[in-house]
Amino acid sequence: MTNETTSRLTSVQWLICIIAAIGFAFDTYELLMLPLIVRPAIEQLGPFPFGSPGFTRWRDLLIFVPAVCGGIFGLLGGYLTDRLGRRRILTWSILLYAFSAFAAGFSTSLPMLLFFRTTTFIGVCVEFVAAVAWLAELFTEPKRRENVIGWTQAFSSLGGFMVSLMALVIAKIALSLPAIHGTHDNWRYLLISGIIPAIPLIVIRPFLPESPVWKEKSAAGTLKRPSIGELFQPAYRKTTLITALLFACSLGAAFGAIQQLPQIVPALVQVDASVPPPQRAQIVQSTVAGVQTIQELGGLAGRMLLAFLAVRIASRQKLLRFFLIPGLIIVPLVFFFPAVSNLALLKWGIFFAGLCTVAQLSFWGNYLPRVYPVHLRGTGESFAANIGGRMFGTSAALLTTQVAATMSGPPATKLAYGAAIVGLLVYVIAVIASFWLPEPKDED
Repeated sequence: MTNETTSRLTSVQWLICIIAAIGFAFDTYELLMLPLIVRPAIEQLGPFPFGSPGFTRWRDLLIFVPAVCGGIFGLLGGYLTDRLGRRRILTWSILLYAFSAFAAGFSTSLPMLLFFRTTTFIGVCVEFVAAVAWLAELFTEPKRRENVIGWTQAFSSLGGFMVSLMALVIAKIALSLPAIHGTHDNWRYLLISGIIPAIPLIVIRPFLPESPVWKEKSAAGTLKRPSIGELFQPAYRKTTLITALLFACSLGAAFGAIQQLPQIVPALVQVDASVPPPQRAQIVQSTVAGVQTIQELGGLAGRMLLAFLAVRIASRQKLLRFFLIPGLIIVPLVFFFPAVSNLALLKWGIFFAGLCTVAQLSFWGNYLPRVYPVHLRGTGESFAANIGGRMFGTSAALLTTQVAATMSGPPATKLAYGAAIVGLLVYVIAVIASFWLPEPKDED
């Protein structure tokens, strides 16, 4: 019998890995657009100046509404993944978020922008669950499955790097691009670039196979009907609740802390008063994108380190705490100190904060497929990722703004301190909860 671990990938398997990597990369690309576009978009479409009540209200809506809708519809998408198949739902979810992002670039009002950001978020929430279930069932040998899921998920951080790089490129060429509604706003072009993942998907889609495990059970009539209620039966209750809590903490650290930087960094940028306003704005945007790029490089390093360790550390609890314990120290310190006073030191700190935080997101892609059966895999993954992570975890950004509102001082300083407090809180909860994380059943 051929050893799947040592045999080479077939051309079809390479296509599978390519489309999964593209999907993971642009998941992050779409989500990490928001910190880069939220301030200029609200200031123009509102128009509400940064720090004003109107700005805060719309910033919170753009964070909270897509998260809630993404959680609800993402759970439905996970259920449909178990009912209708992995490949079909994966394809439609990528098309949904790609074309929604494109349409968002032509928004003429904040409600219009909110609608298309919400549909983008829904597509992202569904895609992650469908892709992970699909990969887990296409590569059944444990070590190869861990490697494939780990390394394809590493492209998620490449997506963060790509959106930062795209923001830098657009900052330099925006004035030479066609005007949209009479202006050359960077944030519009950045949103429109979200159409990119739809192009290779349309070409590759006919060559992608369905999950053989799901297809075989469906054809034989032995595939059980998925049920959200089954997640709370004794066999799965602890797994469901702990993974949802820990996934929420992972995204809570990301969105409640490190993704607040694009709104904080402009206060640290020193620009000579003689520089004209348009060029000054370009310098600030370039600096913000540069810091975001460093953060994403840290996240990429974390995902690669997770992929390396996933097949070497047997205990999932120990693997998760390998990143949680350093993050518990690094993330709060970064926002309490360099984020309010030292741009050069902030760049170093955010690299390691990104490493510890983003690596956890790859951890869940490797862990969740191992703790649910085929008929419940998409639904179980979706509850953890979308209800726990997307709905509650990303809403930590809203908590950060509320904590910041209780403080006094410049808006950017208040936001930095709010991010430090929320980052510390979610890391403490995660470290404690990790001791109750169920270990998957043993595999060879």
